[in-house]
Amino acid sequence: MSEKSNYDHHGGGLTSLVESAQASHESINVKPPPPADRGKDAYLFLASCCVLEAVAWGLPFTYGVFNDYYNTHGPFDGSDNLAIVGTCSLGMMYLGLPLVFAFVQAYKKHIRILCAVSIIIMGVALALSSFATTVTHLILTQGILYGLGGSISCSTCVILLSDWYDKRKGIAFGIMLGGTGLGGTIVPIVTERLLQTFDFRTTLRVLAVAVVVLPSSFVYYMKPRVEPDPRISLRSQVGMRFMKTGAFVALQLANTVQGLGFFLPTLYLPMYARSIGASQSVGALTVVVYNIVSVVGCVLMGFIIDRWHVTTCCLACAVGSSISIFLLWGFSGSVAPLFVFCVTYGIFAGAWVSAWSGMVKVVQRSEPTADTSTVLAWLSAGRGIGNVISGPLSEALLRVDHWKGTLPYGYGSGYGILIVFTGITAALSGSCVIGRRLGYFK
Repeated sequence: MSEKSNYDHHGGGLTSLVESAQASHESINVKPPPPADRGKDAYLFLASCCVLEAVAWGLPFTYGVFNDYYNTHGPFDGSDNLAIVGTCSLGMMYLGLPLVFAFVQAYKKHIRILCAVSIIIMGVALALSSFATTVTHLILTQGILYGLGGSISCSTCVILLSDWYDKRKGIAFGIMLGGTGLGGTIVPIVTERLLQTFDFRTTLRVLAVAVVVLPSSFVYYMKPRVEPDPRISLRSQVGMRFMKTGAFVALQLANTVQGLGFFLPTLYLPMYARSIGASQSVGALTVVVYNIVSVVGCVLMGFIIDRWHVTTCCLACAVGSSISIFLLWGFSGSVAPLFVFCVTYGIFAGAWVSAWSGMVKVVQRSEPTADTSTVLAWLSAGRGIGNVISGPLSEALLRVDHWKGTLPYGYGSGYGILIVFTGITAALSGSCVIGRRLGYFK
């Protein structure tokens, strides 16, 4: 071997050794990601999700308080389509999720910024709605624009949840959704007190400031556990092959039917309570009780869904919800049984959304390439379809209700057909059990 080649050989070996040492040193200095399912970072992230969920969903889920006020105060008293404001807000939050999820996934490394923007959009929407003079203005601002901001906020929580939780995803999902009930507990009390003290314009402006200020400090914890891998294409994350599986079709059908009636009690309970002699404050309290109990339902379902098959959980929700509607709401002629209905309906119907994590697992067994966030987004869209339809449909049902004064209790209150419709949709939401029995999925 020549002197030159000998030098190159040893020099190259030395260079390789140096590069290897540098790579080893760099790998030692790379900070490992925080642990999943446990630890301070995971718990702070989950707490932040609860706050953001409470803010995003709190107002739409308690729109019944606003609906009652708008129907009895100027400039909207006597107007049609007021119920559409609430269903439009929730509909945007649910229906827009597939597109919003894809957008947030594409810019996941900027997810904190997106989370902050969502909060600003919700605050601006409420501020603008305080200047409304027609129902159309309310639909565009308190309905559609607020729903857009809420859907972005919800997307950041759900997408990051899969990063931070793996083995305990079911209970984490249930706790996160419990934040919705938390917001639904606090917001109606605050809203009802503000509406009694001031007018709706001042109330909406106060809420606009609160929506921006309260969750701002939690945005910091909305970050991926592991830096997004640029090699994973967006197309692979938002693939929709799973939509052809029998599992998704059966579960989505049940999910959409459940959405048709699910929101109607909270939308009309305050008005129904006043129709049987309760005060406006007591009417608002029905929504509060429902939302408090729904937190319990979500958390309980979070425990159960990791242990029972999802169709069993859905059937339990369907049976409990329908029985409470037909027997408790239908036969409530006073405030006491109405509150019992709020408790039972809150536990069973409120727990439904926590079953989504179980639905995802079943769909992924049929189609292993299905992305968790994408499946959740389309489940949300299915519920959104039911929600959007339920707004105008419920107003139509109230207009054609000819049972008023001819039947006893709630069935003759003017809300009878609405009660029956809600009970039927709740019962049919358990139909996914049939799909499993027929062998469409395991």
